[in-house]
Amino acid sequence: MADMGAFREAVVAWDAGGPGEPARELAARLPVRAVVLLEGPSDAAAVEALAERRGRDLEGEGVCVLPMGGAMSVGRFVRLLGPSPGLGLRLTGLCDVRERPFYARALTGSAAAGSAGAGPAVAGAAQPQRFFVCAADLEDELIRALGVARVEELVRAEGDLRALRTFLRQPAQQGRTPQQQLRRFLGTKKGRKIRYGRVLVEALEPDRVPAPLDDLFDHLLPHPAT
Repeated sequence: MADMGAFREAVVAWDAGGPGEPARELAARLPVRAVVLLEGPSDAAAVEALAERRGRDLEGEGVCVLPMGGAMSVGRFVRLLGPSPGLGLRLTGLCDVRERPFYARALTGSAAAGSAGAGPAVAGAAQPQRFFVCAADLEDELIRALGVARVEELVRAEGDLRALRTFLRQPAQQGRTPQQQLRRFLGTKKGRKIRYGRVLVEALEPDRVPAPLDDLFDHLLPHPAT
C-alpha cells in the first residue's frame, strides 16, 4: 500500500531528474494536501517528534514532511510541488534566518506562476505558501528554549558528556557563548543532529516550544471546507 514515504521518495527522485508521474499519482491517491519543506533530516526529526507529542498524525492529515538536502534546493522543490506546472500543493516549512532570501525568491516565483497559469485553488488563499524563520537554526531555537543547563543534562543522559568536554577544550570554542558551543557540538558527528532533534523536542515543556516550530504546527491545522 502506498504511503507518505513512497510519495516523499517519488518527489526526491523527480527532483533528481526522474519522471514526475509517480509523484503526481501518489499525491492524488493518498491524498496529499500539504508538504513541509525542511533543510535536512534533523529538522524532520524535530517536527516528527513534536507531532507525536501533540498526538498529530501528519500522514493521516495528508501532510508530507520532506527534508530537501539543503536550503538552496527550495526553489526546485517549490517548482515541483507548488502552482502549475507543479502539483499545486500547500507548502510550508522552516528556514534559517541566513537562508531566508532563498525561500523568499522561491515563493515569489511560485506566486507569479500561480497568478499567471494556475486556477484559484492553487494561486489563491486556499493554498497559502508560508515558511517560518528560526533565529539562527532550529537547534539554536531549541537550545534557547531549554536553556544551556538542561541541554547539558540531556547530553549527559545520552552518554555524550565526555565528547562534549573534549570538544569544549578545542581552541576554536574559546570565546563562544555556551549556547553557541552546544549548537556547534551537535553538528560535529554524523547523525548527532538528527538524534538530538528528537531528544531536545521530547524534553520541551509544552509552553516552551520555539515560536517558529509552534507556528508551523498551527499553520498545518486543516482548514475548514469552504
